[in-house]
Amino acid sequence: PYEYYEKYGVRRYGFHGTSHKYVSHRAAEFLEEPIERLKLITCHLGNGSSIAAVDQGKVIDTSMGMTPLAGLMMGTRCGDLDPSVVNYLKYNLEITGHELDEILNKKSGLLGVSGVSSDKRDVEEAAMNGNKRAQLASDMLNYQIKKTIGSYIAAMGGVDAIVFTGGIGEHDADSRAKICHHMDWLGIRIDTDKNRDAHKQKKDVVEVTAWGARVRTLIIETNEELMIARDTKEVIEQ
Repeated sequence: PYEYYEKYGVRRYGFHGTSHKYVSHRAAEFLEEPIERLKLITCHLGNGSSIAAVDQGKVIDTSMGMTPLAGLMMGTRCGDLDPSVVNYLKYNLEITGHELDEILNKKSGLLGVSGVSSDKRDVEEAAMNGNKRAQLASDMLNYQIKKTIGSYIAAMGGVDAIVFTGGIGEHDADSRAKICHHMDWLGIRIDTDKNRDAHKQKKDVVEVTAWGARVRTLIIETNEELMIARDTKEVIEQ
């Protein structure tokens, strides 16, 4: 009911805003285009993950909701889930709302599915060693990221660049490759060698776009502290 928004502030707030703002503006600088002319998808991927659709400098959608629990599955968070599951588990497990909150926030996601770890690196290693649940967890996350990117392209009517940032986004070449796989028809294709060797560049922005791709793909090292300092300076000087 709309009144819950009015009385209690129930709405999609989104998170990682400082990171999304920084990398979107840094992408515009790198692409040498005013951000007001760009359609960007920024993927902040780590133990906590969110994706934002940035259209002409404004975020029109973001994967997290009223809390960071919504959106993609994460290190220990479940991500999006059928609301009926909450009541179903509560009654079947005979637990309190607080205990259920602990499960959804701290025992789910990569940890819950893989049974190995909340760290994507540990999950990938286990998957390489034949752990099927670890492979499932990795595949689920990559699929959810790909699906969200696709939906945001539809929402904006196109995209000029995709930005990867955060612990996974900046350092996991395999995930970037799998996320962008089979997206050629959207103009998204990354160069295998550039993607694999991106960490060797020692730059805050690395482009991994394949030759002929219509959409630019960038890896940008986020700098939330710098963005906070800039925003603070702007507020003080008003």
